Amino acid sequence: MLATQLKHYLAEAGIAATEAQQQQLLAFVALLDKWNKAYNLTSVRDPQQMLIRHIMDSLAVSPYLQGKRFIDVGTGPGLPGIPLAIMHPDKQFVLLDSLGKRIRFQRQVQIELKLGNIFSVESRVEDYQPQELFDGVLSRAFASVSDMLNWCAHLPQKNGAFYALKGQLDAAELAEIPSRYTVQQQIQLTVPHLDEQRHLLIITSRD
Repeated sequence: MLATQLKHYLAEAGIAATEAQQQQLLAFVALLDKWNKAYNLTSVRDPQQMLIRHIMDSLAVSPYLQGKRFIDVGTGPGLPGIPLAIMHPDKQFVLLDSLGKRIRFQRQVQIELKLGNIFSVESRVEDYQPQELFDGVLSRAFASVSDMLNWCAHLPQKNGAFYALKGQLDAAELAEIPSRYTVQQQIQLTVPHLDEQRHLLIITSRD
């Protein structure tokens, strides 16, 4: 049932996934559903809704990623980082979160799904000092874009970009983006069977 739905959703979104990748995505949903009962990792309880709200919502950004090395800030149980890592085995994803139970879940996913390209870090973003900077800084959990830019300013390399996944866009929020940054792209995303607005802002430094 879920496998058939995932195939349909991927086809609707125009995303090509191998059979192995589809199995990994389904295994991630199964683990999230299992752990959620004890650890309350997400407010989404139904695996069918997880496919839409977590898997497909995360993968909507997939075609726009530029570079090899990414950090997913405030990743929670690994969203969007783990679905993106499954789809992009050639890219590296650091999953940053300050809650230990989320990090433990991510590490279990890494073991069970044999994902060699995710690295879980338990830290507050302002305390995290990476040895190597990132091509892209991803987040779908920040309250505002300006907060994301201010708190994550030390993470991208010189030509790196911020990828802010948002619902509805708020003109006042966009107006608060610090002047040293520029919005390179503002993309309206389409998530199959999700009747809510989704946008991606790709932001770079003017420096």
